[in-house]
Amino acid sequence: MTVKNRQARSSVPPARAAAPVWDIAVPSRPGRMAGLRMAGFSDRAKDLVDLQVVPYPAVTIFIDLGDEIRVDHARGQQQRGSLAIGLAPSGVRARGRGVECLQVRLSPVTAHAVLGASAELGQTVAALGDLWGRDAMRTQEQLRAARSWDERFAIAEAALARRHQARRAADPEVAFAWRQMVASQGRVRVEQLAAEAGWSRKRLWSRFRSQIGVTPKRAAQLIRFDHAAHRLAAGHSAALVAAEGGYTDQSHLHRDVKAFAGVTPAAVAAEPWLAVDDIAWATPQHVPRT
Repeated sequence: MTVKNRQARSSVPPARAAAPVWDIAVPSRPGRMAGLRMAGFSDRAKDLVDLQVVPYPAVTIFIDLGDEIRVDHARGQQQRGSLAIGLAPSGVRARGRGVECLQVRLSPVTAHAVLGASAELGQTVAALGDLWGRDAMRTQEQLRAARSWDERFAIAEAALARRHQARRAADPEVAFAWRQMVASQGRVRVEQLAAEAGWSRKRLWSRFRSQIGVTPKRAAQLIRFDHAAHRLAAGHSAALVAAEGGYTDQSHLHRDVKAFAGVTPAAVAAEPWLAVDDIAWATPQHVPRT
């Protein structure tokens, strides 16, 4: 499998050879909305795509620009078209032929305002139309009519910014807790976060859960898993990753990776969902606002 960002190419190990061959586009200039990253994906071979969706520490929106993506998730449920995926769903697979989509990654703090349904979305999958109403269809039609990926990125950012400005932001204490979790790679105690935020543990737990969609403990586990998965994919041993990643032992790492990714630590390095990261999400795309 080879992934491409305009003229750039990145080779992927032979173990991933059966994965789709993607053309990948990223914004050519920084955006102005904090907590937002975007990438465009087109399946060059037009083959049937069948990929596991692995949890990532962001809320993900897939805007379907092709022949309709189908997502299978918990308890045999299926949804088609443009979707929003919460922070830590399980058993989610994306399928389709001739896939072309715009993928948006939103910080959960930003997603709280943009989607307005953090607690309801949580660890599930929701149709974008259910969250945005007719706005979702209008935005999708504009994106399909656009003549370039940069035009698509501009349309998407404008739509997201309008919703962000119109809705209530997350509590500053909740945003602070999330930033500290990210900075510590998921290795900070909830009691410490609550004390630094000036809240009780119970209040932080409740407000965080209602605005981010998962508990603080689950969020920290997800952030820690993401760092561990990328270190494993970079060739570090499971023993080293466990020792340096805040896990009690290698068995603890094994359980977390299995729970989030559905595979063992040894299998993570060959997983196709990590193959595109160096191109699609390699560097910050947006200018942060404080």
